[in-house]
Amino acid sequence: MIGRAQGPRVSITGLGCHVPERVVTNEELATLVETSDEWIVERTGIRERRIAAPEEALTDLALPAARAALAQAGLEGRDIDFLVCATVTPDMMFPTSSALLADMLGAPTAAAYDLLAGCTGFMYAVAQAYAMLASGLARRALVVGGDVLSRILDWTDRSTVVLFGDGAGAVVLEHVEEGGFLGFELGADGGGGLHLSLPGSGSRQVPDASGFVHMNGREVFKFATRVLVSSAQDLLKTCGVAVEDVDVYIPHQANVRIMNHAVGKLGIPPERMVVNVDRYGNTSSGSIPLALADADAEGRLHQGDLVLMTGMGAGLTWGSGLLEWTKPGPS
Repeated sequence: MIGRAQGPRVSITGLGCHVPERVVTNEELATLVETSDEWIVERTGIRERRIAAPEEALTDLALPAARAALAQAGLEGRDIDFLVCATVTPDMMFPTSSALLADMLGAPTAAAYDLLAGCTGFMYAVAQAYAMLASGLARRALVVGGDVLSRILDWTDRSTVVLFGDGAGAVVLEHVEEGGFLGFELGADGGGGLHLSLPGSGSRQVPDASGFVHMNGREVFKFATRVLVSSAQDLLKTCGVAVEDVDVYIPHQANVRIMNHAVGKLGIPPERMVVNVDRYGNTSSGSIPLALADADAEGRLHQGDLVLMTGMGAGLTWGSGLLEWTKPGPS
């Protein structure tokens, strides 16, 4: 599905992020599996990642991120009437992490639910929040994207353990006078879903399920390099925006080779791309909001800038959003 924004303008008015304290370097991973810093950096661009403490769950990472986003927007929890949390690692299946967060934030009457779309989850959630506000069903939304992927990794499997990390980000969406989201493009290909899966995690009985992520790296790489480009191109065409007009490009932080392939194919200057995969690894639903918060903190986002975000991941899913940046803060 693809569409150009219609109706009232909606934009991001608050940003926040949070990562665990523990840093796990490539050198430390080399003591667990047969690998090296050179091997990981060459193939992924990742140098270190953050790993949650044993007692930390998703809401422990998401709550500080959500509070920071609310503070930047000049809001309190009670001001939020819609909360969606994109994650594949909730505290538990129910109650949902979104409902727990709403209670912790002091938003007891907000509609709250979790959304599962793998690494694309944040883009799906932002599109839903935009639609809720643009339609008038909600006034202020809080979107959280985050994961504690270290809980579902086989720490003896080199093909997955070197890629992922833990972290969370959050954004507040509100009505604005100018700027805001220009459009979204979302899609899914369930036929390729088994290339990135978590067998035994649902109602489907799977013999000898390990409870760990299974990934066909070659097929996922082929999928990612294709849709990261096609989704962005389709959205830009629908919105009538030339690729050279994109000021800031924020792709899902999965692998620097995939990201470099995308800027090359799209024709976006590499310096316009935000990269933090070297410090965080692939944080799934937390990837794009973490990169967005980093870009804002580094002064790379200016009023009126065109910001292109694209995610892709388990499902297999993909999604892009195009935003005319508005300075975060009380609207």
